[in-house]
Amino acid sequence: METKRVLVVGGTGYLGQHLLLSLSQIKDNAPYDLAFTYHSNSNLLQPLLDAIPHSLAFHVDLVTGDGFQSIASEFGRPHVVVNCAALSVPRVCEKDPDAAMSINVPNSLVNWLSSFEERDTLLIHLSTDQVYEGVKSFYKEEDETVPVNVYGKSKVAAEQFISKRWPNFAILRSSIIFGPQTISPVPKSLPIQWIDDVLSKKEQVEFFHDEFRCPVYVKDAVTIILSLINKWIIEGKQMKLLLNVGGPDRVSRVQMAETVAHVRGYNTSLIKQVSASSVYRGVSSPADISMDISKLIQTLNISPTSFRDGVILTLELAQMHGDIF
Repeated sequence: METKRVLVVGGTGYLGQHLLLSLSQIKDNAPYDLAFTYHSNSNLLQPLLDAIPHSLAFHVDLVTGDGFQSIASEFGRPHVVVNCAALSVPRVCEKDPDAAMSINVPNSLVNWLSSFEERDTLLIHLSTDQVYEGVKSFYKEEDETVPVNVYGKSKVAAEQFISKRWPNFAILRSSIIFGPQTISPVPKSLPIQWIDDVLSKKEQVEFFHDEFRCPVYVKDAVTIILSLINKWIIEGKQMKLLLNVGGPDRVSRVQMAETVAHVRGYNTSLIKQVSASSVYRGVSSPADISMDISKLIQTLNISPTSFRDGVILTLELAQMHGDIF
């Protein structure tokens, strides 16, 4: 059986690193040739290459497409592309809508894939729960997308672009992804580690009680992607799939903090409940974008980890490895 080539776009990011490590550890019938792209996080490169020595790294500009041809000549046409790259901070997207659209809509990636004679690459694209308006609980994939901010609008535009321009895709509308730190620590703050850090100082901290998500444990997100790759390779059928990717629990920021406090033994009186409307964040934020994940469970036979169990696993690994908060 031919060794399949997998390209992770945005490989130095949080999900990208976890995915690359899991792909590199597969020793069964189908080991993969791995390559990944990076852009601004070049300082994260070496620890990742040390941990995954047989992977290839390519500097790529997603706006211009510069760098994709090097992948074609040195790595070849990928059988699977997982696009984890995005401008994903809503406040930043709001300030620069043009940048949000040019980075988050994968024009250059799809144009590059279209340059190959064969068009049977599977494109797995990470979208977001922020495509939903946030006016009800447990959105389903077929519900209307009414994003309230530029970030959500750019991700809806990306979904529409992919579904029109590429024949084989899986679009994953992901909630907050949480879990242990990466091999090469990412500069952004990780949600559970941040909550743990601020509560450990024994000072009162404000958390929103009226914004709800379904956070997904990072290793579940990786398992979902690996299952899609495996399904694609084994079945070889055309794939046009849209899935909500979240955990089984609808939680507010307050409930997230309370879970960390209970696991760690912190005093929950440190958690001050405030309304999201009381804080100006420079961007509109949807109130309730919890998601129905029954299609995910039925399609891939996967049962995502509960939020509490994910927090326990995250904090246990943080203690073992001395994670940087």
